[in-house]
Amino acid sequence: MNRVLIIDDEKRMLDLLALYLRPHDYTCKKAQGANEALLFLEEEDFDIVLLDIMMPEMDGWELCQEIRSISDVPIIMVTARDQKEDIVKGLKLGADDYIAKPIDENELLARMEALLRRRTPATRIETNGLLWDEERYELSYKNQPIKVTPKEFAMVGHLLKKPNQVFSREQLIDLIWGFDTNTEGRTVDSHVRNMREKIRQAGFPVDDHFKTVWGVGYKWIN
Repeated sequence: MNRVLIIDDEKRMLDLLALYLRPHDYTCKKAQGANEALLFLEEEDFDIVLLDIMMPEMDGWELCQEIRSISDVPIIMVTARDQKEDIVKGLKLGADDYIAKPIDENELLARMEALLRRRTPATRIETNGLLWDEERYELSYKNQPIKVTPKEFAMVGHLLKKPNQVFSREQLIDLIWGFDTNTEGRTVDSHVRNMREKIRQAGFPVDDHFKTVWGVGYKWIN
Protein backbone atom coordinates (compact mmCIF):
# COMPACT_ATOMS: atom_id res chain seq x y z
CA MET A 1 0.00 0.00 0.00
CA ASN A 2 1.45 3.37 -1.06
CA ARG A 3 1.60 6.29 1.36
CA VAL A 4 0.64 9.71 0.02
CA LEU A 5 1.05 13.07 1.73
CA ILE A 6 -1.62 15.56 0.61
CA ILE A 7 -0.73 19.21 1.21
CA ASP A 8 -3.35 21.97 0.90
CA ASP A 9 -4.52 24.86 3.04
CA GLU A 10 -8.17 23.98 2.38
CA LYS A 11 -9.57 21.17 4.51
CA ARG A 12 -12.31 20.49 1.94
CA MET A 13 -9.73 19.75 -0.77
CA LEU A 14 -7.68 17.55 1.60
CA ASP A 15 -10.76 15.51 2.42
CA LEU A 16 -11.81 15.27 -1.23
CA LEU A 17 -8.41 14.00 -2.44
CA ALA A 18 -8.23 11.48 0.40
CA LEU A 19 -11.73 10.29 -0.55
CA TYR A 20 -10.55 9.78 -4.15
CA LEU A 21 -7.44 7.84 -3.21
CA ARG A 22 -8.31 5.56 -0.29
CA PRO A 23 -10.27 3.01 -2.38
CA HIS A 24 -7.25 2.68 -4.68
CA ASP A 25 -4.68 1.19 -2.28
CA TYR A 26 -3.34 4.49 -0.89
CA THR A 27 -3.00 5.48 2.74
CA CYS A 28 -3.40 9.23 3.00
CA LYS A 29 -1.98 11.74 5.44
CA LYS A 30 -3.31 15.29 5.24
CA ALA A 31 -1.18 18.36 5.95
CA GLN A 32 -3.03 21.66 6.19
CA GLY A 33 -0.22 23.97 5.12
CA ALA A 34 3.53 23.96 4.67
CA ASN A 35 4.65 23.84 8.29
CA GLU A 36 2.62 20.73 9.08
CA ALA A 37 3.81 19.12 5.83
CA LEU A 38 7.49 19.64 6.66
CA LEU A 39 6.96 18.22 10.14
CA PHE A 40 5.39 15.07 8.69
CA LEU A 41 8.16 14.69 6.09
CA GLU A 42 10.84 14.88 8.77
CA GLU A 43 9.14 12.18 10.85
CA GLU A 44 7.80 9.76 8.23
CA ASP A 45 8.44 8.28 4.79
CA PHE A 46 6.00 8.80 1.93
CA ASP A 47 5.81 7.30 -1.55
CA ILE A 48 4.35 10.40 -3.23
CA VAL A 49 3.29 13.97 -2.43
CA LEU A 50 0.33 15.96 -3.80
CA LEU A 51 1.21 19.62 -3.32
CA ASP A 52 -1.14 22.58 -3.79
CA ILE A 53 0.54 25.72 -5.16
CA MET A 54 -1.65 28.54 -3.86
CA MET A 55 -1.18 28.49 -0.08
CA PRO A 56 -0.66 31.36 2.37
CA GLU A 57 2.61 31.94 4.25
CA MET A 58 4.62 29.50 2.09
CA ASP A 59 3.35 28.70 -1.41
CA GLY A 60 3.76 25.38 -3.17
CA TRP A 61 6.77 26.46 -5.20
CA GLU A 62 8.74 27.43 -2.10
CA LEU A 63 7.61 24.30 -0.27
CA CYS A 64 8.65 22.18 -3.25
CA GLN A 65 12.19 23.56 -2.89
CA GLU A 66 12.14 22.82 0.84
CA ILE A 67 11.01 19.24 0.24
CA ARG A 68 13.69 18.72 -2.41
CA SER A 69 16.34 19.75 0.12
CA ILE A 70 15.42 16.80 2.36
CA SER A 71 13.77 14.20 0.10
CA ASP A 72 13.54 12.87 -3.46
CA VAL A 73 9.92 11.76 -2.99
CA PRO A 74 7.85 12.21 -6.21
CA ILE A 75 5.84 15.46 -6.16
CA ILE A 76 2.72 16.27 -8.17
CA MET A 77 1.82 19.96 -8.10
CA VAL A 78 -1.93 20.65 -7.79
CA THR A 79 -3.38 24.05 -8.70
CA ALA A 80 -6.37 25.86 -10.15
CA ARG A 81 -4.02 27.88 -12.34
CA ASP A 82 -3.55 25.92 -15.55
CA GLN A 83 -0.91 28.16 -17.09
CA LYS A 84 2.17 27.04 -18.98
CA GLU A 85 4.55 29.26 -17.01
CA ASP A 86 3.32 27.73 -13.73
CA ILE A 87 3.93 24.23 -15.06
CA VAL A 88 7.46 25.09 -16.18
CA LYS A 89 8.28 26.83 -12.89
CA GLY A 90 7.10 23.86 -10.84
CA LEU A 91 9.08 21.36 -12.89
CA LYS A 92 12.23 23.49 -12.69
CA LEU A 93 11.91 23.63 -8.89
CA GLY A 94 11.86 19.84 -8.61
CA ALA A 95 8.25 18.75 -9.13
CA ASP A 96 7.75 15.56 -11.13
CA ASP A 97 4.31 16.26 -12.58
CA TYR A 98 1.44 18.71 -12.56
CA ILE A 99 -2.37 18.49 -12.53
CA ALA A 100 -4.94 21.31 -12.62
CA LYS A 101 -8.17 21.73 -10.69
CA PRO A 102 -10.92 20.68 -11.09
CA ILE A 103 -9.17 17.34 -10.77
CA ASP A 104 -10.18 14.38 -12.89
CA GLU A 105 -9.91 11.35 -10.59
CA ASN A 106 -8.81 8.93 -13.33
CA GLU A 107 -6.14 11.31 -14.61
CA LEU A 108 -4.78 11.85 -11.10
CA LEU A 109 -4.59 8.11 -10.43
CA ALA A 110 -2.88 7.49 -13.77
CA ARG A 111 -0.26 10.16 -13.13
CA MET A 112 0.44 8.87 -9.63
CA GLU A 113 0.73 5.27 -10.82
CA ALA A 114 3.14 6.30 -13.59
CA LEU A 115 5.43 8.07 -11.12
CA LEU A 116 5.35 5.18 -8.67
CA ARG A 117 6.19 2.64 -11.39
CA ARG A 118 9.29 4.64 -12.29
CA ARG A 119 10.34 5.01 -8.66
CA THR A 120 9.72 1.62 -7.11
CA PRO A 121 11.28 -1.31 -8.95
CA ALA A 122 10.88 -4.73 -7.37
CA THR A 123 13.24 -5.18 -4.42
CA ARG A 124 15.31 -8.16 -3.33
CA ILE A 125 17.14 -7.93 -0.02
CA GLU A 126 19.38 -10.73 1.22
CA THR A 127 21.16 -11.02 4.54
CA ASN A 128 23.03 -14.14 5.64
CA GLY A 129 20.90 -16.40 3.46
CA LEU A 130 17.56 -14.81 4.37
CA LEU A 131 15.94 -13.45 1.19
CA TRP A 132 13.05 -10.97 1.05
CA ASP A 133 11.79 -10.92 -2.55
CA GLU A 134 9.17 -8.25 -3.22
CA GLU A 135 8.55 -9.28 -6.84
CA ARG A 136 7.79 -12.90 -5.92
CA TYR A 137 6.23 -11.85 -2.62
CA GLU A 138 8.35 -14.47 -0.91
CA LEU A 139 10.48 -14.74 2.23
CA SER A 140 12.95 -17.61 2.23
CA TYR A 141 16.06 -18.91 4.00
CA LYS A 142 18.63 -20.86 2.00
CA ASN A 143 16.06 -21.24 -0.79
CA GLN A 144 13.42 -22.69 1.55
CA PRO A 145 10.20 -20.60 1.67
CA ILE A 146 9.01 -19.26 5.01
CA LYS A 147 5.23 -18.99 5.20
CA VAL A 148 4.37 -15.55 6.55
CA THR A 149 1.19 -13.48 6.37
CA PRO A 150 1.05 -10.38 4.12
CA LYS A 151 1.43 -8.07 7.12
CA GLU A 152 4.38 -10.09 8.46
CA PHE A 153 5.99 -9.93 5.01
CA ALA A 154 5.48 -6.15 4.88
CA MET A 155 6.92 -5.71 8.37
CA VAL A 156 10.08 -7.68 7.55
CA GLY A 157 10.47 -5.62 4.37
CA HIS A 158 10.27 -2.27 6.16
CA LEU A 159 12.87 -3.39 8.71
CA LEU A 160 15.26 -4.86 6.12
CA LYS A 161 15.09 -1.76 3.92
CA LYS A 162 16.27 0.44 6.80
CA PRO A 163 18.67 -1.59 8.96
CA ASN A 164 19.51 -0.14 12.38
CA GLN A 165 16.55 2.27 12.25
CA VAL A 166 14.19 1.89 15.20
CA PHE A 167 10.52 1.65 14.22
CA SER A 168 8.02 2.45 16.95
CA ARG A 169 4.85 0.40 17.20
CA GLU A 170 2.89 3.45 16.06
CA GLN A 171 5.10 3.83 12.95
CA LEU A 172 4.64 0.17 12.06
CA ILE A 173 0.89 0.47 12.47
CA ASP A 174 0.82 3.47 10.10
CA LEU A 175 3.08 1.76 7.57
CA ILE A 176 1.33 -1.61 7.50
CA TRP A 177 -2.26 -1.11 8.66
CA GLY A 178 -2.75 2.51 7.60
CA PHE A 179 -3.44 5.81 9.36
CA ASP A 180 -7.14 5.20 9.95
CA THR A 181 -6.92 1.80 11.61
CA ASN A 182 -7.91 0.96 15.17
CA THR A 183 -5.01 -1.50 15.47
CA GLU A 184 -3.13 -1.30 18.78
CA GLY A 185 0.47 -1.90 19.80
CA ARG A 186 -0.19 -5.37 21.17
CA THR A 187 -1.26 -6.47 17.67
CA VAL A 188 2.17 -5.45 16.40
CA ASP A 189 3.81 -7.40 19.22
CA SER A 190 1.74 -10.47 18.34
CA HIS A 191 2.81 -10.30 14.69
CA VAL A 192 6.42 -9.89 15.76
CA ARG A 193 6.29 -12.98 17.98
CA ASN A 194 4.73 -15.09 15.23
CA MET A 195 7.14 -13.84 12.61
CA ARG A 196 10.21 -14.44 14.75
CA GLU A 197 9.10 -17.98 15.50
CA LYS A 198 8.52 -18.79 11.83
CA ILE A 199 11.93 -17.44 10.81
CA ARG A 200 13.60 -19.18 13.76
CA GLN A 201 12.04 -22.52 12.83
CA ALA A 202 13.46 -22.12 9.32
CA GLY A 203 16.95 -22.13 10.87
CA PHE A 204 17.83 -18.44 10.53
CA PRO A 205 19.36 -16.83 13.67
CA VAL A 206 16.63 -14.21 13.84
CA ASP A 207 17.39 -13.18 17.44
CA ASP A 208 20.81 -11.91 16.32
CA HIS A 209 19.18 -9.50 13.87
CA PHE A 210 15.58 -8.69 14.82
CA LYS A 211 15.93 -6.69 18.03
CA THR A 212 13.43 -5.28 20.48
CA VAL A 213 14.22 -1.76 21.69
CA TRP A 214 12.41 -1.83 25.01
CA GLY A 215 9.87 0.92 25.47
CA VAL A 216 10.31 2.09 21.88
CA GLY A 217 9.82 -0.55 19.19
CA TYR A 218 11.87 -2.80 16.89
CA LYS A 219 14.87 -2.68 14.57
CA TRP A 220 16.87 -4.97 12.26
CA ILE A 221 20.66 -5.26 12.61
CA ASN A 222 22.64 -6.75 9.73
